[in-house]
Amino acid sequence: MSINPIKRELLHNALVTITDNVLVMIVRTARSSNVKNSMDFSAAILDADGQLVAQGLAVPVHLGAIMPAFRGCFEPFRDRIEEGDVLACNDPYSGGSHLNDIFMFKPVYVGGRRVAWIGIILHHTDLGGRVPGGNATDSNEIFEEGLRIPPSRIVEAGRVNETLMRVIEFNTRVPDRVLGDVQAQMAAIHQAEKDLLKLIGSWDVDEFCAYLTDLMDYAERLARAQIAALPDGVTEFTEWNDDDGIGGPPVRIHAKLTKKGEELTVDFSDTDYRLGGAVHSNYAFTASCSYAAIRTVLDVDIPSNAGVYRPITVIAPEGTFVNAPFPAALGSRGQSGQRIRSVVLGALAQLMPDRLTGCPGGSEFAISASGYTDERRRFVHLEFHNNTGQGGGPDRDGQDGGPYCIGNLANVPVELLEAEYPLRIDEYAFIPDSGGPGKYRGALGVVRQYRMLVDDVLVQVRSDRFRHPPWGIFGGRPGFGARAFMNPGSDREEAMPSKFMRRLKRGDVFRAEMAAAGGYGNPLERELDSVVEDVKQGKISIEHARNEYGVVFRADGREVDVQATQAAREPS
Repeated sequence: MSINPIKRELLHNALVTITDNVLVMIVRTARSSNVKNSMDFSAAILDADGQLVAQGLAVPVHLGAIMPAFRGCFEPFRDRIEEGDVLACNDPYSGGSHLNDIFMFKPVYVGGRRVAWIGIILHHTDLGGRVPGGNATDSNEIFEEGLRIPPSRIVEAGRVNETLMRVIEFNTRVPDRVLGDVQAQMAAIHQAEKDLLKLIGSWDVDEFCAYLTDLMDYAERLARAQIAALPDGVTEFTEWNDDDGIGGPPVRIHAKLTKKGEELTVDFSDTDYRLGGAVHSNYAFTASCSYAAIRTVLDVDIPSNAGVYRPITVIAPEGTFVNAPFPAALGSRGQSGQRIRSVVLGALAQLMPDRLTGCPGGSEFAISASGYTDERRRFVHLEFHNNTGQGGGPDRDGQDGGPYCIGNLANVPVELLEAEYPLRIDEYAFIPDSGGPGKYRGALGVVRQYRMLVDDVLVQVRSDRFRHPPWGIFGGRPGFGARAFMNPGSDREEAMPSKFMRRLKRGDVFRAEMAAAGGYGNPLERELDSVVEDVKQGKISIEHARNEYGVVFRADGREVDVQATQAAREPS
């Protein structure tokens, strides 16, 4: 069959539109703030064999995990799948990611023939376990973390599995939120099936399936061509996690990147073998994070599907920090995922210095706050803050407050948070002088300060970058590291570690200062006007301008002393 490239492009856009519509529907119908505001979910279309063929505007690191999760769901029911079924699973050891992420897959049939699958992954607020929110860093076995849903039919031949729904209801602290999100997920997957069937109705079925295969092959050809254009060679990069989640020393994460011909290999073999706590990752998530990092340097017009992954090999020996074996806890694996992405980007930067930025900011900050309102209503507030902007790049500053290119979560607006939970945000702002100095400055760090409005709130925090700030690149300097305080500015002020759990009372305040992004290039080469503009906007102080950029202001602080600046910027 000959392939019409115009028809292929039209099909690709139609498939992506269907997945984007899934996201819109979930935002409109979900109950939890982490879903409807932060948008911690993703949607995809797979072919009949479970190969990813299209993804929507989603969380990039979810999509590389879609196919392993599909295989885990599919295998137990291989010969028993019926039209109208929806498969579900959250078990990391059955292809999943961590327990909060429930994967759902629905087969799409035409005339009794299975031609595709719809897949949705959604992060649910609470599925039981010893700590509300399911992200405790100090769990040591997955049995401590909550409800493990094995590969199951959550819908059987069109009928909802009420037993499984009751099991979920009885294993969450906030059933109204969680069941609401489960129902939003199921409604969206049913609607996506209808939209896809409508699209297939305008095609011959055999031709449609052939074009799905070709779409993946086309993406593979484009990815291979772009990889081939890079110089062959081996680069290495090392990152550090502050600890393992249970108070251990820093964890070394090492990536060896080998580029040969049309293929890339990412090898984590020299990473520490550390299995305590719940911060480490499983192989599927490590591979997904690696794919997402590499995807950022490929042309945006390449369709994002399984074909892009074929030229990439990820090696992560079992037992290393990036491939924890059963029964390791994995609830906080999102934090190590940030580090996996940055170490791969650091290795890539040596191959393509004209394309990559300094290390993105953020402390990989996550907070869960759980308790009861004064009216005795149970609440669990779950919030992830990884979006404190990019590092400085080859031709521009990092975007202050912008999303991490491979995280893509939105923030929870202060007004909505305060309306739904007994919490108050006393401060939400940029941190002056924090961005990594460089010819192009790294994005500023962000502060988020929480005040408890009720007694007995269990707060659990997962963050990092306290000991190892985001790195600068090609002469750029690191951004400021993260910090955290309890009751700042009072006689009870206390510096907090990056990961902790504590019960707080009414009036207690927790302050999270998130790390800033790294700079790019020599700070003394920064355009004078850019430094002056940063001072005007309050992003840097006059002292910081002088100390880091060699820009000296006159005594009144309004004008630059050109002669003193020239002298300060002279090479020593």
